[in-house]
Amino acid sequence: MEVLILGSNSAAFAYGRHHTAQVLRHHNKHFLIDCGEGTQIQLRRYKVKLSRINVILISHLHGDHYLGLTGLLNTMHLYGRQAQLEVIGPPGLKEILSLQFKLSQTTLTYPIEFKEWIPNQTQMVYDDPLLTVETIPLDHKIDCCGYHFKEKPKSRKLNREAIPEQLPPSHIAKLKQGKDILNEDGSIKYRSEDVTLPPQPSYSYAFCSDTRYLPTLAEKLQGTTVIYHEASFLEDMADRAKQTNHSTAKPAAMVARDANAQKLLLGHFSSRYHDLGGFLKESKELFDESALATEGEVFTIGV
Repeated sequence: MEVLILGSNSAAFAYGRHHTAQVLRHHNKHFLIDCGEGTQIQLRRYKVKLSRINVILISHLHGDHYLGLTGLLNTMHLYGRQAQLEVIGPPGLKEILSLQFKLSQTTLTYPIEFKEWIPNQTQMVYDDPLLTVETIPLDHKIDCCGYHFKEKPKSRKLNREAIPEQLPPSHIAKLKQGKDILNEDGSIKYRSEDVTLPPQPSYSYAFCSDTRYLPTLAEKLQGTTVIYHEASFLEDMADRAKQTNHSTAKPAAMVARDANAQKLLLGHFSSRYHDLGGFLKESKELFDESALATEGEVFTIGV
């Protein structure tokens, strides 16, 4: 699992920084998280094929987080996409897109499955055999949520030195699931722990979009491997952050520290800042494993 940063700025394009957008890759699935203006240009710049995007998740309906979506969907249409696309976001997103397509008389070449989450609730919005995605209720000027990507428990590994020869595939599958193989009389024939090795750990990624500082967030994200948290302002503008329901770097670091995360990514920088070094300095005072989520950076989640 890894995340590619496409855009890291808030509100307006500045200093080569684009609006919020990220691509999370997990095995053969590609999730686009937020889609500010210019996202499809960034996708091309960093060589992400539009056809590989399976799911798009929008955090809220402020323009710097979704105004690139209509253009991206139209480009997919022009490229002749056929595969279904999942679009997950706040109430009203489907209405906005449907109206735009209606007035432009656009009929897409591919189906879209819309899923609108319920504000202020934790809700599972995606589930596949390897991964789930839950919403993270946030506190912003309008309904807003983050997304919590969590790997499911992985199978145990076969111990090649201990596994019996010519074991049926059905027995191997059970042993990897942690189940013992029994004799007809109910006694244990092969104990899973004896012939398999512990599974690899499961990793997780939390995308926390626009929000004021929420002390309860750390509890909800306890043990998350990597947390992305907005940090629009430096600490000398904490009052401005509160007025606009945004965060500074220090509260973001507090969330990561209190959640026992392995790494914190800072983003959504105000266009008033050219040099971003201050964000890293303030964050590292509380949480050393902090990094700037700037364009083109790829962060591996887990080992």
